[in-house]
Amino acid sequence: MSTARSNLYVIDDDEAVRRSLGLLLLSRGHAVQAFASSEAFLEDAALDQPGVAVLDLRLDGLSGLQVFDVLRARASPLVVLFLSGHGDIPMAVEAVQNGAFGWLEKPCADARLLEAIEKALARAAELGARLQARQAAQALWNKLTPREMQVARLVAEGLPNKRIAQVLAPIEPRTVETHRAHAFAKLGLANSHELDRFLREHEL
Repeated sequence: MSTARSNLYVIDDDEAVRRSLGLLLLSRGHAVQAFASSEAFLEDAALDQPGVAVLDLRLDGLSGLQVFDVLRARASPLVVLFLSGHGDIPMAVEAVQNGAFGWLEKPCADARLLEAIEKALARAAELGARLQARQAAQALWNKLTPREMQVARLVAEGLPNKRIAQVLAPIEPRTVETHRAHAFAKLGLANSHELDRFLREHEL
């Protein structure tokens, strides 16, 4: 998986802004990709990977808000930081209320811009770690047979083997115990409490 730091995008139709932001970020050791249009960004960026998109609100073609809606619809893990002109502040605030990380008013001082981007990158790194953990958990869960999955979910609910056997009848309590042991071994868990937490944390 790409690191969040390598997925840093600037989307602005003003070439001067793209150039200045790109140089500023590169001078601080950030690899950055710049896009002149929202369409090019949506086509070429790694939208399914954690990272940060510094997104102008007003763009030719799809607006920044429309791009944000596309990212949300695709459940993209990209952290969005909006750049807005003075007249766009209400829209920027609304975007933050809808899940954007934040917004910066143009023109923005270099120090404030860098601070905001560093915070956004830290947030992206957190999301990346969660995504990796979820993928690892899903890989473990996929090792279970369909019957082991059924038994595991009922075990997580706190049901004893005898009750599980009744729910999944025809099946014997001893068979339930076997499936239960296999599920715990494959998942690397010790008890029903750990199993319940595992399923909840990773939304399985």
